Amino acid sequence: MTSPVPTGRLRAWMLEGLSDMARHQQGGQAVAERRDHGQRWWRVMCLTGVDYFSTLGYQPGIAALAAGLLSPVATVVLVVVTLAGALPVYRRVAQESPRGEGSIAMLERLLSFWKGKLFVLTLLGFAATDFLITITLSAADASTHLVENPHLTSALHGKQMLITLLLVALLGAVFMKGFLEAIGVAVALVGAYLALNVVVVAVGLWHVATAGHVVTDWSNALTTEHGNVLVMVGVALLVFPKLALGLSGFETGVAVMPHVKGDASDTEERPAGRIRDTKKLLTTAAVIMSCFLIATSFITTLLIPADEFEAGGKANGRALAYLAHEYLGNVFGTVYDVSTICILWFAGASAMAGLLNLMPRYLPRYGMAPHWARAVRPMVLVFTLVAFLVTWIFDADVDAQGGAYATGVLVLISSAAIAVTIAARKAGQRNWTIAFGVISAVFLYTTVVNVFERPDGVKIGACFIVGIMLISLLSRLARAFELRITGISTDDMAKRFIRDISHRTIRFIANEPDRRDAAEYRDKIKQIRSDNDLPAEEDFVFVEVTVADPSEFEAGLVVRGEVLHDRYRVLTLESSSIPNALAAFLLHVRDTTGQRPHIYFEWTEGTPFANFWRFFLFGQGEVAPVTREVLREAEPDRNRRPRVHVG
Repeated sequence: MTSPVPTGRLRAWMLEGLSDMARHQQGGQAVAERRDHGQRWWRVMCLTGVDYFSTLGYQPGIAALAAGLLSPVATVVLVVVTLAGALPVYRRVAQESPRGEGSIAMLERLLSFWKGKLFVLTLLGFAATDFLITITLSAADASTHLVENPHLTSALHGKQMLITLLLVALLGAVFMKGFLEAIGVAVALVGAYLALNVVVVAVGLWHVATAGHVVTDWSNALTTEHGNVLVMVGVALLVFPKLALGLSGFETGVAVMPHVKGDASDTEERPAGRIRDTKKLLTTAAVIMSCFLIATSFITTLLIPADEFEAGGKANGRALAYLAHEYLGNVFGTVYDVSTICILWFAGASAMAGLLNLMPRYLPRYGMAPHWARAVRPMVLVFTLVAFLVTWIFDADVDAQGGAYATGVLVLISSAAIAVTIAARKAGQRNWTIAFGVISAVFLYTTVVNVFERPDGVKIGACFIVGIMLISLLSRLARAFELRITGISTDDMAKRFIRDISHRTIRFIANEPDRRDAAEYRDKIKQIRSDNDLPAEEDFVFVEVTVADPSEFEAGLVVRGEVLHDRYRVLTLESSSIPNALAAFLLHVRDTTGQRPHIYFEWTEGTPFANFWRFFLFGQGEVAPVTREVLREAEPDRNRRPRVHVG
């Protein structure tokens, strides 16, 4: 069903583009537009990079706090897991979901009915954690770079919370006004930011090389603290889960696939060029980030005093900016701060775009969101308010949000690893199945350790999951009496039945199919005649609905006609809900014949409360009154509404 046209100007502005958004979700013209306006893979990589590469703003500091002197060793472990684990997984995800659906859609296809919907809602909760914490953490770190700038410290000291909230509000305002996919801006930001980081890394490595005692002091302290190399590697493996923020960006990399141009010969069914270039995108981004992670963890650990990483220290949340100011002067450091603030803020834009792409893809289709959830502006308002709440809860602290962010990232990567393992097994690829199974075990271990060590992440994730579940349940209850049918098609026999009966009073009998023998239909007609005091000459056509997947909300309806036992005309329908399908069918008959059809039911045994929940969960229950209610909502005019009779 299409939502009514808004009457108020504010409401019209808020819901602007609602129908376009719905068409975008269904494909059609939007698919062609994406193909015509696709971008080269390296440009789209920059759109991913504003999320992925921006973590350099805070990752070295978090690694130093988590691993101390072992930060470079632990970062090498992170890089190995990135290149040998996350990268192969998401290259396979790109191959399996070339339209940008990601691992959630892969797992959705493996599970049906309500268990599939609930599983997807759970993953959406962790995805919301990932993207929303990206917005709040990036804004918090951007404000840290602003507050700690030597030129601004005195003026902005103690105002980090306010600055963070203003940055989040600015992000929301941009999307409320209307945000186009500014890949060009992303290219400029990423190019400038990486170039500045190359300078900082080069200068840092030069100072390490020219001051030989720095490496000696570090290696001696490392040996004194941990003994030998095996112990160091073991400890690095234990602290690795705390560095999981460095794995962010892969899910975004798959989500932006529809923007990759690919080859001219690509089709939506076989976009070989898009898949190939997305794999290039993922690989290039992972290699660039891995090089930076190793180099930055090395120079920050060796050149920055340990106490500066602590809360209140000058390198807390801004280790590379500290080096930029320390070794290249405040002018260059200020330029670096501006670049970092811009890319961190734009990382929030990337995350907001991910949320706006992800949530409308699932919730409205499940009937678990109101119609306005397909429009951009209301969703931006909701996400901005939630980001305000998260910022306030975590007091705009980068370190405090690291656990929640890592949890969201790790759950999504773990789900992707499990999805590709199952896909490889179904494809009969034994070696890949084993390899992906091992990778899944590594990420599951990392996720579990991260949850135990930093339970705040799973707590905030659980809050999002509970919120999504509750809102979804209430939305589905509120929309329970919608038609839910996206279109109706009838075969030739069904058309013939409807055409023939339209020459007299149209009367249908709703029948729950059982044995489908002659006695069933004969007894049903006899009972309906008796209950409704109808004469013997009245003609009937049976209508039978078979419930397919009751967890589905919207679907097309196919009506087929058949003659049983050389006498009884039967129309068969398949739907997720009996009452909604019958109501849609009756309105279709009215519109095609110009007559008001009549339909006859029996009362269903059982309490009204139990029958309602049978209808809500399984599409059955007390069919007659619910069919009438669906008709009442769909057709306000009583004189045009199909007639429902119950005996």
